Amino acid sequence: MTKVALTIGGSDSGGGAGIQADIKTFSVLGVHGTCAITAITAQNTLGVQRVFGLEPEAVTAQLRSITDDFHVAFAKTGMLYSAEIVQAVAKYIDETGIPLVVDPVIEAEAGGRLLRPEAVEAIMESLLPLASVVTPNIFEAKTLAGIEVKDTISAKLAAHKVAKLGARSVIIKGGHLDCTDLVLEDGKLHLLKGERVSGGNHGVGCTYSASLTAFLAKGLSLIEAAAKAKQFAAQAIFWSMHVGLGVGPVDQAGALREEARKFDVLSEREGSGESKD
Repeated sequence: MTKVALTIGGSDSGGGAGIQADIKTFSVLGVHGTCAITAITAQNTLGVQRVFGLEPEAVTAQLRSITDDFHVAFAKTGMLYSAEIVQAVAKYIDETGIPLVVDPVIEAEAGGRLLRPEAVEAIMESLLPLASVVTPNIFEAKTLAGIEVKDTISAKLAAHKVAKLGARSVIIKGGHLDCTDLVLEDGKLHLLKGERVSGGNHGVGCTYSASLTAFLAKGLSLIEAAAKAKQFAAQAIFWSMHVGLGVGPVDQAGALREEARKFDVLSEREGSGESKD
């Protein structure tokens, strides 16, 4: 049976990040994606212009509707916007026991704050203790742990401090450093090295956490899922699209289209973008 994944986050009107990136990622990786929208953003490749948060009751109603019909194998959070929404989501996760990836989205890759200051404390107090894994980048790790992440040593310190907030596992993403991710699981540290890929990175954080969620939903171990998610996110950057005036959005399906062309399933005109052979 096809696994079902759930994303809880904001809608990106530019289609590059947020719920849109998550659903595209789930689809490419063969899991059925469901969603609960927390906020609507007026957003494009240049940044976030406006944010309209939904009422917590609207978020809860979406979540209840999903679990009334689907068995959710794994869920993830992205943009949660307000403390009230964080608390509503935490209550739902606590009641249902759905395994959870927390992507502590604070600011958009293209620019613009997505999380109210008081919501950060709510995430730390209410949501992280329910998380199977939390996936901060170095800036989000500094906010959660109060430690500036500049290298592997400081990343280890930050990971241990975030774990003390209750998360069972922590992944400090190293995309803003040397592309080495640090994974803390059951007190053990693992380093996942990578190479920098050129291309647009709008939506890469969402794509990483969504792919991690999809792989975990399929039953992979955390280390296996983290390694595959890292590879998938890098691939999405490589196939990023040249659209808009700002930071190009990643393309989760780029490699699939290229593979299809090899078998004459798609013509060059039917595909999007240019071959990067």
